[in-house]
Amino acid sequence: MYAIRQHAFGPAENLSYEQTEDPEPGPGQIRIAVAAAGVHLLDTAVREGIRGPLPALPELPAIPGREVAGTVEALGTDTPGHWLGKRVVAHLGMVPGGYAELAVTDADRLHEIPGDLDFAQAVAMVGTGRTTMGILQFAEPTPGSVVVVPAAAGGIGTLIVQYAKHAGATVIGLAGGPDKVARVASNGADLAVDYRDPDWPRKVEEYRGKATVVFDGVGGDVAREAVALLAPDGRHIVFGWSGKGLHDGAPYLVDGLSEQVLGPVMLEKTGGPDPLRTLELRALAEAAAGRLVPAVTRFPLARAAAAHRALENRETVGKVVLEP
Repeated sequence: MYAIRQHAFGPAENLSYEQTEDPEPGPGQIRIAVAAAGVHLLDTAVREGIRGPLPALPELPAIPGREVAGTVEALGTDTPGHWLGKRVVAHLGMVPGGYAELAVTDADRLHEIPGDLDFAQAVAMVGTGRTTMGILQFAEPTPGSVVVVPAAAGGIGTLIVQYAKHAGATVIGLAGGPDKVARVASNGADLAVDYRDPDWPRKVEEYRGKATVVFDGVGGDVAREAVALLAPDGRHIVFGWSGKGLHDGAPYLVDGLSEQVLGPVMLEKTGGPDPLRTLELRALAEAAAGRLVPAVTRFPLARAAAAHRALENRETVGKVVLEP
């Protein structure tokens, strides 16, 4: 098979398109003919040698990527036969291997792709979608909500805008540059604003007064200005700080308003024996019902390095997906 392999930590150029051995499924495992592989901002950090929330960096050489969708084309021993030939999506967990034509994972990680979702959309929902469902648990939008979404053209931001609009909330989406602002508007935001305009906070406040919740994955100055727009009883839901780099510094937090919701906090909120799978199922169901439609930026698998550079430079919209 062909795959993206990394032989040393460092820049995107360290990702090379190579021919390598086909992986073989073990007991209870399946092999997927990959049609779409998700690219996450965390992938770019790991590529640089930054562990982040992972327990350890992968041993090199490694095939990056932890989200795949495609068709089951081989089974290991003791794997239920009904999976063969199914259209499936899976999050590989802490094990890399997704940036490839073939990927192996445990059968109990699989979801059959519902309805007419395409492979790229399914990948977006099993990763970005499950995180979105987890975030929304902490501040469920209602018809009375005024929701501000920094990075509203991103993968999570796109889905939060859609979810909040379906809930009847007033949604204000922030994005950088006219093209992204136009996309946020077309995605359903009541007001789409360019956060590069120094006058954007005044425009937001004039449009709808004080906000009730800010869903913040950006941090930095944008977060600071967004939090200043909150009503006294408003909430600042923090799930990242991409505006300062994934692991540089810390998010902008205010006592009494801010709540960080990723990691164990989210899983505790979800509850149940397998909270990640619960969130994945919720996300896929929302997409199958048409209530959430993920935005996708597609790259050929061979151009994984270009996909990483574009993601790091904020040149993408929605979920970045590699297609073999």
